Amino acid sequence: MEYYFLALLLLVMMSALISGFPVAFSLPGSAILTIGIAALSGYIFTGDIDSYFVQGGPVEWLTAGVTNFRSLYWDVERDTLIAVPLFVFMGIMLQRSKIAEDLLVAMAQLFGPIPGGLGISVVFVGALLAATTGIVGATVIAMGLISLPAMLQNNYSKSLATGTICASGTLGQIIPPSIILILLADQLSNATDIASNARQTAYREATGEFVLPSTLDVTSTSAGDMFMGAFVPGLVLVGLYMLYILIYALIKPEVAPPVLYEGKYDLKFVMSVSLSLIPPLFLIFAVLGSIVLGIATVNQAGSIGAIGAIVMGGYRLNTSKKYTYFPAVLAIGATIAIAVILSFYQLNVKNIKSTSDAIGIFLAATAVIVLFVGVFWSGWRIYKIDNTLHGVMIETAKTTSMVFIILIGAAMLTSAFRGFGGEELVKGFLTGLEGGFWAQFVVVMAVIFLLGFFLDFIEIAVVVVPIVAPILLAEPSANITAVWLGVMIGMNMQTSFLTPPFGFALFYLRGVAPPSVKTLHIYRGVIAFILLQLAGLAIAGYFPALVNYMPKRIYLTSENAPPPVNPKLQVCLEDFIFNVYDTETDLLRSGVETAKGLDISYIPEKHQKRLTEAHERVLATFGLVENVRNAEKELASFIVEYRPLHKKVRFLQKKIKFVEIDIKDMERTIRRLENSGETTGTIVSKIKENIASLQSRKSELESKIPENWKAEREKYLNLANAESKARKIYRLNVDEAYEPLMELRKFIVHHDSLAALEDDLLGLKSIIANDPEKIAMKKIKVVEKLLGNVAGSSKIKSKISKARRALKRNPDREKAAGFLEQGLELFFQEVAWRGQASDQLLAGLNEYEGTLSGSIGARLQTRLSSEQAAFVASCLSEHRDVSLAF
Repeated sequence: MEYYFLALLLLVMMSALISGFPVAFSLPGSAILTIGIAALSGYIFTGDIDSYFVQGGPVEWLTAGVTNFRSLYWDVERDTLIAVPLFVFMGIMLQRSKIAEDLLVAMAQLFGPIPGGLGISVVFVGALLAATTGIVGATVIAMGLISLPAMLQNNYSKSLATGTICASGTLGQIIPPSIILILLADQLSNATDIASNARQTAYREATGEFVLPSTLDVTSTSAGDMFMGAFVPGLVLVGLYMLYILIYALIKPEVAPPVLYEGKYDLKFVMSVSLSLIPPLFLIFAVLGSIVLGIATVNQAGSIGAIGAIVMGGYRLNTSKKYTYFPAVLAIGATIAIAVILSFYQLNVKNIKSTSDAIGIFLAATAVIVLFVGVFWSGWRIYKIDNTLHGVMIETAKTTSMVFIILIGAAMLTSAFRGFGGEELVKGFLTGLEGGFWAQFVVVMAVIFLLGFFLDFIEIAVVVVPIVAPILLAEPSANITAVWLGVMIGMNMQTSFLTPPFGFALFYLRGVAPPSVKTLHIYRGVIAFILLQLAGLAIAGYFPALVNYMPKRIYLTSENAPPPVNPKLQVCLEDFIFNVYDTETDLLRSGVETAKGLDISYIPEKHQKRLTEAHERVLATFGLVENVRNAEKELASFIVEYRPLHKKVRFLQKKIKFVEIDIKDMERTIRRLENSGETTGTIVSKIKENIASLQSRKSELESKIPENWKAEREKYLNLANAESKARKIYRLNVDEAYEPLMELRKFIVHHDSLAALEDDLLGLKSIIANDPEKIAMKKIKVVEKLLGNVAGSSKIKSKISKARRALKRNPDREKAAGFLEQGLELFFQEVAWRGQASDQLLAGLNEYEGTLSGSIGARLQTRLSSEQAAFVASCLSEHRDVSLAF
């Protein structure tokens, strides 16, 4: 019965949208109305308002909608959406300040003389506008008003001209910083959590284990990851567009003739083009570069973009020519000054310790004041000139409010959709498809493509994505990343907005095109670009590294990069290191022999023993690597025949699970009818017949599971465990081969730090003998802290701690002095051997460590090397099937 109300929910929502009722009110209104009708129907027909919900009741699901909304905006960890108004402001400001017009004129002058040059310049400017506005309608309209008359005037084919403008305008969907990418990142982070829980449940059901290994978990995303992931696919599309226009113009010159520049290519021309091109390019690189380099978060980058747009608008809108560029020069100069000051001074207002610190703070404060003056001056200009700032703020508020109020409504709609079993219905349909993940993916993308004819990107991102994304992300057979899914959805919506007869971009251009341009021209012109976008979509789908590599590489080389010992990096890191072993075996063996020849007779016996054992472990590594490779090969050869069996059985088991759910639903319906007094009758007997039919269906499905399933599954688990065990033995061995060397070297390096404490330790004699107990204990505690900073001084510190405790409660100065003497004896022993090792052994150990650090010792380094990071990022960028673990 719940499905009838689910259909009613969708019917009410679509009716409201088709009638022209505002989206912001259609989404929550249809949800609240349908929940109310379901509750009223339950009360009338069964006496229970909860009857027609999959679980819970109307109060719970309405509350869930409010909770969803609160989790979006009230969670301190979720601040991604703050970037939306900042990027919207940046885009509208650049549009209102005529930067786009300047860009197009400059690019037309630059590329015009080559075949199709004007069209190529339109694509180039469209890409730049996409990177600054990110709003399809704004970009298409701006390009239509500016470039279409120029293209038609220069005898460009109407179809090619309109197709180029529409396609270039839709680049705002995918080229960062894009509003849709921010919204998708926000929705996909939620979807990742849901998918992770689903995988954990599936793993527990398949293995009985309650903890899902991190290597099998879903990879989440952020707005920064989405920006970086979409960057290369966006450039691929731009390249395809430009290449198509150039080739088409070369084959048929009459459709895109060259446009000769009547002026001279002199210094004035270079200055004009540079002034039009460099500022917006610099702003784009400042926004994206600050994210890539880890200098700024997405929100902070949005602030950079907004301020940059104000400064650019300040000089572009000024027509008086008096001090035109002065505010911009102040702002840029102050920014450069701040960067220089930061490179020379550690700025911390709360920690000014010297005159140098004070000078740094003063200089930085002065630069900030100058920056503020430059920005304020620019802002005042755009406020006074044509009231531009007021108009931009109004448009920003409208656009941002529209986005956020739709998000609020979508939270309520999603709650109602789940309350009526919609999520389980979609999940059951998708997981029941024969083709596995790729069948699910194609169906979802087709639905999103069709919805793109009727819904804007915001509605699709906040209504459809939360429903389908968890299902796709949870599927272990493809093991896709959230950033890849987000980019594919963004590119798909971009194609949808371009496709006749309902593509939004077509209507935007139709609204500003002259009467001589017919709708058929626009339809005909976009067909080639639709095919190019589908080609770009296929390229990004077939080569996921185009999307995943940049976010992975940036993460692995950032300040917050995980250490090499991180479990998620191990398989890829070992692939790299095993290749190193193949080429450097002789070098490693030679390094061990050289290390064995070092004189270590004077260091403590414990360190001698550990270092000797470590040498043997280094030599044992090569055999363990072979064990891993053999186990890996044996598992891989078995998987070839086992995978189809596993896939078949898991598919049958999913079907059985859904049949069991249907049986439980029907049994619950019977209990509900019995509670209302209806124990016989047509309805009850019909439901019982359906239950019997489902029981028969369940038995039929169970009979299709091959008899050898359990035995084959056991073989797979044994081989997988053997491979896992071989890797664990290898990892333990290399850690124990490198750790003693690393520890010994650290002890020796800390010799000077330890020796410097001699006076402090000797001074404790008089302190223990003469100072009051409480004062003596405090002074001893200070020395303990100093010892704590020295590697390998724990035994000395322990004796000093015992000396301090001997003065506590029942003070015994003699006992304290005895512990101090023991500590001093250990201290002088440590200083003696460390000093000798520092002179005679350290250089050899450094050379040995340099030999091992990139291979044997790679796991225990603080971060990956640049070469390792590049390889691991490339390795992790490919989607790996992990379904056999479930």
